[in-house]
Amino acid sequence: MTLLIDPPNAPGHGRLWSHLASDTSYDELHAFARTLGVPDRGFDGDHYDVPAEWYDRIVAAGVVPVSSRELIERLTTAGLRVRKSTRMRPRRPGRRLLLPPALSAGDTVAIVSVAGVPDEERLARGRERLERWGLRVVGPATGAGDFGWLAGPDRTRAAAFEAAWHDPGVRAIWCARGGFGTQRILDLLDWRSLAQGQPKWLVGFSDITALHQAIAARLGVVTAHAAGVTGLDEEVAAESVRALLFGDREQTTSLEGIVAAPGTAEGVLVGGNLTLLASSAGLELTHPAVDSIAVLEDVGEQPYRLDRAVTQLARSGWFHGVRGIVCGAFTDCGDPGVVQKLLAARLGEFGVPMLTAASFGHEPPNRALPLGWPATLEAPERGSAGRLSWATPYPMSDGFSATSSPPTP
Repeated sequence: MTLLIDPPNAPGHGRLWSHLASDTSYDELHAFARTLGVPDRGFDGDHYDVPAEWYDRIVAAGVVPVSSRELIERLTTAGLRVRKSTRMRPRRPGRRLLLPPALSAGDTVAIVSVAGVPDEERLARGRERLERWGLRVVGPATGAGDFGWLAGPDRTRAAAFEAAWHDPGVRAIWCARGGFGTQRILDLLDWRSLAQGQPKWLVGFSDITALHQAIAARLGVVTAHAAGVTGLDEEVAAESVRALLFGDREQTTSLEGIVAAPGTAEGVLVGGNLTLLASSAGLELTHPAVDSIAVLEDVGEQPYRLDRAVTQLARSGWFHGVRGIVCGAFTDCGDPGVVQKLLAARLGEFGVPMLTAASFGHEPPNRALPLGWPATLEAPERGSAGRLSWATPYPMSDGFSATSSPPTP
């Protein structure tokens, strides 16, 4: 292994810094850094930032001094250069997030249960559909939780998610279902370690909103607000998420809703389950709606509780700077007329274009939404049909038919 260090010429925090790197292996770089006492937090994608006063000691330990240009060239030649534009890192709300690679037949996806206990029959049917798409499926592995609504102890569920994210062979993490419990694992996850891996798809919705928000805030990666594995028995939901993750020849994807407030807006998609967003308001690991189009849905909440959730989310500042709002299904939330009136009145206070009754959420058709991806909201006249549309992330892919059989090995 060749360890490299460039001169202390990078200013930051009132001092100068060098970059310690390896042109052979990240693992050996990490091991060497630990022997010197370099903090783990000093790792920045493909190198460690070390202060100028450490330079002589590091060179004395056998590290080869090189120019900054040579260090970059050698990392690039070794395939170990990680550009900031392709690195998982926090990105400012309202910015387009990093798109994971598309899925293709033969890829491995991991089913994880980070929230509620999945129905075994629906889980099996969903797994079979994934396999029909040509995917290799692993998981889930869960144990008994502290309570009947949890698919295993918090640390077990957190560890399963981390293992799937760190596994270089896994191209997507597909949540078994929502329910409750995702928020409980957020603070157990090692976000700095997760940021050192490769971007991959997270798929799920409802309670999984907590992970969508956290991944956007800490890793800056596009995620799929879409049916979990137990929801893949609904044909439109399944085909919608397949098209998003595999790619489709259509240049744009869209869904319709009823115009509650007219206008047009452009921005990245953000949001998910209204109650989950409200219960996380003002905490770390949230990604607000500034310069974005907020998408909202919910289930089993009476209108007064929806009113409370909107109020809490608004008071936290989450909606500050929002450019548009799209409400999906609000299933089993009482009188639909009252719900629509409430949403139009309370969310209409933000003075931005708005759609209601869009086709995503806890009832068919639950269309997939790429959170963190740019979209356009067109809302012509109040009461008419409006449209939310976005450019297909992988328009040149052949995709894989939902009714096809797996490829022959």
